[in-house]
Amino acid sequence: MGRAVVVGAGLGGLASAIALRRAGWEVTVLERRDPPAAAGAGMALWPNALRALDALGVGAAARDAGTVEIGGGIRTASGRWLAHVDAADLRRRQGDAVVVLPRPDLYALLLAAGPPVRAGAGVTRVEPGDAATTAVVHDDAGGRHPAELVVAADGLRSAVREALRPESTVRDTGQTAFRLVADHALDAGGESWGRGEYVGLGPLPGGRTYAYAVAPSAEVPAGDPLPWLRARFAGWHDPIPAVLDAVVGPVLVHPLADLTPPRSWHHGRVALLGDAAHAMTPNLGQGAAQAFLDAVALAAEATTDPASLAAYEARRRPAAEAVARRSRTAGAVAAWRSPLAVAVRNGLTAALPAGAASAALDHLLGTPLTEETAA
Repeated sequence: MGRAVVVGAGLGGLASAIALRRAGWEVTVLERRDPPAAAGAGMALWPNALRALDALGVGAAARDAGTVEIGGGIRTASGRWLAHVDAADLRRRQGDAVVVLPRPDLYALLLAAGPPVRAGAGVTRVEPGDAATTAVVHDDAGGRHPAELVVAADGLRSAVREALRPESTVRDTGQTAFRLVADHALDAGGESWGRGEYVGLGPLPGGRTYAYAVAPSAEVPAGDPLPWLRARFAGWHDPIPAVLDAVVGPVLVHPLADLTPPRSWHHGRVALLGDAAHAMTPNLGQGAAQAFLDAVALAAEATTDPASLAAYEARRRPAAEAVARRSRTAGAVAAWRSPLAVAVRNGLTAALPAGAASAALDHLLGTPLTEETAA
């Protein structure tokens, strides 16, 4: 193979660098941050993410670094169960359960498994190239990086995408997410819905809990969010108040946004990947999983002929964008505020047969035989 330059050393960028090097590419990774690092609290790896990590050679290490969720589902703010996820049945159908681990730990695994990252190398311009000419990536230190393939993995606000596909824009959801780790052992994970806000919990190694909360951005005060979170969710079911009382480390605050789809995922020798191609809200827990699947597919399809990038896009775009649409819808439904809408939402969720819920989840995740999620 030829030379590949990966722009961005987030989870998707590191995954693509690993996959391309395993496929025989000479890979350079450019990252504007110095040192590169992944801020984050925790993350849940669903079976499709674990299968992709297996293809990258780090699946076993990711499983060892995390905690297997023993059960979960959806509850109301009072604690009434609306739906259950049977972890044993999920494992039977998918070959894996859900693994929850600290996001920085997963980042460290990928960083160690890939080629060296050139930190402090922000990209200023990309010449996309074509079938007759190589691409050239220019960094802010004056460096030039010729390549037969450029992977734009520089996130939701990708500078490469904005230059090449300006029609694709960031969409604010009007919601803000709070992510944190607590020194609290958890018996079961899952998500709880209120009116306009929701909370999720997952077990981390060492008797800790990963938690997230989402609330309307217009209601979020300035300053330290923790006292406000404790007051807002004080009347919710156990163990949510106890988890918020046991927070260790910072509370990470992020306005939630996704992306209007670009006309194409590739231009010349440049391929978009992960959030740069299909940034999605976190409601289905699929952002990183879809980036990992992109990385595996790109390494399988890309050659030194830029026309090969059409096969990558055809393989991944329908599924990834379908997941992004479903995730945005799921987030909007979870954040409904009207008492009537909330009652209808909760009633329909509780009435959904277990078999239908399992089928919908399998449709989202794909299967061990198909690897791709269904569109």
